[in-house]
Amino acid sequence: MLPELKDCILDHIAIAVTSLDDRMRVWEDLGLKFEPGRELVADQGVTTAFAPIDAHGHIELLEPTGPETPIGKFIANKGEGIHHICFRVPDVAAKQIEMEARGYKFIYPVARPGAGGCMVNFIHPKSTGGVLIEISTGRHHS
Repeated sequence: MLPELKDCILDHIAIAVTSLDDRMRVWEDLGLKFEPGRELVADQGVTTAFAPIDAHGHIELLEPTGPETPIGKFIANKGEGIHHICFRVPDVAAKQIEMEARGYKFIYPVARPGAGGCMVNFIHPKSTGGVLIEISTGRHHS
């Protein structure tokens, strides 16, 4: 059995979708159950829905609030699909400093509020071989 990681845990896989209602059904048909309610993250122009996979991980669906939002532009350019993966870390600011010292570039100069009351930042995909990676303090689950 593998030891449980404490300082870097998979929190969610985020998927850009045109309609939460339409795409939630796919995951529900697989057996996942979405948490009640949806959250508008106005700063990001997105409405989210989360379904737990296990004790830590989730599927997060991201529906843009308009075509000029980051997720709206992503869907226009690439279509629906995986947008980013997120890892929960104890301290986003400390992890950002550590990663920047190793040469990684971040989307934001400092962490900002994300869904579920957490602080987040994103490692630029040009630093990671094309994968957008979010680091987060983790959501406050209902």
